[in-house]
Amino acid sequence: MDRDKYQRPAKVKNKTPAEIQITAEQVLRDATDRAEPVHTVPAQKITDAEELHEYRFHKRKTFEDAIRRNKHHIAHWLKYAAWEESQKEFDRARSVFERVLEVDTRNPAIWIRYAEMEMRHKNINLARNLWDRACTQLPRVDQFWYKYAYMEEMLGEIAKARQIFERWMQWRPTEDAWQAYAAFETRYREFDRARSVYRRMVETHPDPSNWIAFAKFEESQLAIINARQVYEEAVAYLTDEHVTAALLSSFARFEARQKEVARARAVYQYALSVLPKSQTTEIYRQYANFEKQCGDRTTIETVVASKRRWVYEAEIAANPFNYDVWFDLIRLEEDSHETEKAREAYERAVANVPPVDGGKRVWRRYIYLWMQYAVFEETSANDADRARAVYETALQLVPHKQFTFAKLWLAYAKFLMRAPRLDVSGARKALGMALGMCPKPRLFKGYIELELALREFDRVRLLYEKFLETDAANVGAWVKYAELEKMVGDGDRARAILELAVAQPVLDMPEVLWKAYIDYETEEEEWSRARDLYERLLQRTSHVKVWISYAKYEMQCAELESVPARADRARAIFQRANTALKDRRVHDERVILLESWRDFEQEFGGRDKAESVQRMFPRVIKKRRRVEEGSDATEEYLEYVWPDDEARQPSLKLLAKAQQWKLKMQLGGGGGGGGGGAAAASPAPAPAPVPESAGPVEDAPESADGDEDGVMRSEELQDSEERQ
Repeated sequence: MDRDKYQRPAKVKNKTPAEIQITAEQVLRDATDRAEPVHTVPAQKITDAEELHEYRFHKRKTFEDAIRRNKHHIAHWLKYAAWEESQKEFDRARSVFERVLEVDTRNPAIWIRYAEMEMRHKNINLARNLWDRACTQLPRVDQFWYKYAYMEEMLGEIAKARQIFERWMQWRPTEDAWQAYAAFETRYREFDRARSVYRRMVETHPDPSNWIAFAKFEESQLAIINARQVYEEAVAYLTDEHVTAALLSSFARFEARQKEVARARAVYQYALSVLPKSQTTEIYRQYANFEKQCGDRTTIETVVASKRRWVYEAEIAANPFNYDVWFDLIRLEEDSHETEKAREAYERAVANVPPVDGGKRVWRRYIYLWMQYAVFEETSANDADRARAVYETALQLVPHKQFTFAKLWLAYAKFLMRAPRLDVSGARKALGMALGMCPKPRLFKGYIELELALREFDRVRLLYEKFLETDAANVGAWVKYAELEKMVGDGDRARAILELAVAQPVLDMPEVLWKAYIDYETEEEEWSRARDLYERLLQRTSHVKVWISYAKYEMQCAELESVPARADRARAIFQRANTALKDRRVHDERVILLESWRDFEQEFGGRDKAESVQRMFPRVIKKRRRVEEGSDATEEYLEYVWPDDEARQPSLKLLAKAQQWKLKMQLGGGGGGGGGGAAAASPAPAPAPVPESAGPVEDAPESADGDEDGVMRSEELQDSEERQ
């Protein structure tokens, strides 16, 4: 194996530009200067007849030898004939052409070269005979007929040229030949003959492009009636299956040029109705431009709507389950104010039923179609019976065992309740059936709203009881049930319902329920009951918000008329809360409580009491610790130092003194203290946010090993300070 063949190219190590730059122009100039001279054959000069005879002899011998070696190589024959022509030996040239025609008589190039030689030397009869022979032997070669007719036309033999065209047309050539014949007759103003040629052309080749050419010829001759007749014959002959957009577009533009607006509009509409959707893009564009020029607002909107309808139909054909496109198409049909078309669009849309295993998300848009269909029949079509049938059909299609749609059931019930039907029993039956199949909270709420509107409170109570049996953890149902009893003036039932609610083991939003219960007792001015509720709630949770709400309640309680007495009760609540949170060691909640307490004292207790609360706020110390055990990475964290804890821990005073010494050394410029510790060794991430009232954040002179090492470092710093 050749290794050099598969080795990678060497990399250029030094890519800096060279000192002497060589341009492409210099490279080309050097290549030209160094090129070897091209050796050319010297020109041979013949001085007498003997030399000419010898030259011709050798040249002919060369050609004959080449032909003898390969007589089917036509290029040798043609060069041979061209050389004989250059020597003015026309008989020899004709002999060469005749010999090669015996070799390959079906080669058009030989006939053309042969005839053109005779034409160059004005041997007209010989050329005419050659073209006649060529057209007789190869009548399907159009080039022979073109050149033959052109030669006769250049000679002024118009009758002979027409005769050639007639002979040619008997062979039923392509459309180009017929159009060339028609153009020939037109040049000599034989319009009737040209019209006859076009007529024979469309009979032979009934292609739409030929009909268009025929009609344009008639229009160019200002024969408007004949041109319109040609278009009409073309449409009738091709029928709806074979008519093309180009033909109908040309027909419509012709009518527009003749100011026949109604005819042009009819042609465009016919084209849009019979052509497939894939061929109507350009027709829509032309139709829109036509209406903008010649139509009014209504016709323009109709054209735009037709184009949009075509786009929607194409998208639906690609994906019939794209219900958003169905909505757009339906809205378009409704805007046209044609009820039957809109109804047909609805029927086509709802016929595309999604698969059951697709889930409720796929069915949601489909159900909206049914609901909009029912609303259309009720409001736009004013057909209540069809609207009811639409609702019932939709409810039958929904797989209620897998999922249901409360909105559909409620819409059906409201439809039955609307005047002039007012079918209350039907609505109740429908909603009862819905609750039996799938007891959803939304169905209960809708059914309850219906009965409340009818002032059937006993039925509402039964519905709420059924609702709570089904979903006892639903706080909203408990609260609404209690509000119902309060509304009808039965406070004992409302209180009993709320008691049952708070006794439930599982609730989705218990805080809402307790707040509703407390608000109810407050509105009823049952201050002691509300206070008992707070105490019961605090037995379940001691969240800071509950304590603050309890204190505010005592301040707003109208049981005591004097503000100082209410303030004392609220202050007692704050003190209890502070003690409870202190025992739980929840520092953040305790800070929030102190902030609320301080604001309370500033408003009702005075400056001294507010300052006493302010002194209860902790100091925040910034410390560092290792992220993981055995790792050098450290992180900052904040620690609350409460005044009462600081009094019980003397070691914290040492930390404060060490911090003062460190600050003193930094301000004095001392360099040997080394009090930075791990905090000075590397930058630390940003600490967590601290409440503003918790005091300034201080740097604790402790190492990354923890609190005990920090205390030891503080004692050493204190001894060093005393020695100094």
